[in-house]
Amino acid sequence: MGFIDFVSDAGLTLLENWTKTRSYIVGYGPSQADVKTFQALKAQPEVAKYPHAYRWYKHIASFESEFSSLPGDPTKEFTAYGPESAELTVNPAKATENAEEDDDDVDLFGSDDEEEDAEHARVREERLKEYAAKKAGKTKPAAKSIVTMDIKPWDDETDMKELEAHVRSIEKDGLVWGASTLVPIGYGIKKLQINLVVEDDKISLDELQEEIAEFEDHVQSSDIAAMQKL
Repeated sequence: MGFIDFVSDAGLTLLENWTKTRSYIVGYGPSQADVKTFQALKAQPEVAKYPHAYRWYKHIASFESEFSSLPGDPTKEFTAYGPESAELTVNPAKATENAEEDDDDVDLFGSDDEEEDAEHARVREERLKEYAAKKAGKTKPAAKSIVTMDIKPWDDETDMKELEAHVRSIEKDGLVWGASTLVPIGYGIKKLQINLVVEDDKISLDELQEEIAEFEDHVQSSDIAAMQKL
């Protein structure tokens, strides 16, 4: 089809779309194709309406003194250049009407893009599945806390070694007893201060203190002195 009369919007739209991805009408340098197309324009395209055509026009205008020496066939008309009929729709509104009239038409020119999009979608889905599998395969570290617990005896006659042995006899999944010390609290009485590490999802400190309180012959009370997330 080539270019058509640049007086009409349709003709200028053809030029705008052609120069959107090209610096020159043909090839990679100015030629008679640019000269003939330039000369067919009655005026420079409006920059707001046809920015790409405007940019091309201003660029070719810089070669105006060299028009006669530019390569190419000077006998060809500007209509010999430009898009083929299948490359660009002159009347987009009409094209929409035709598409609505015949929904069964096969878009041969779009098939490659559709296949490419389908391939991209397939690759993306595979990568998402691989990522999900890797995430599922990784065991999330258990949230843990280090706790310092104070356990008070009834009096200074309480056997603190037995008290500590009773406390450490409590075994649970997610509970690890640590170092301990005896801390004087007055009147010759010492409390057991013991460290422990617990998995937050498995161990309830309230329940643990209730179990410790069951050693009622030795334990008066217990308190959480300090707690810190690991």
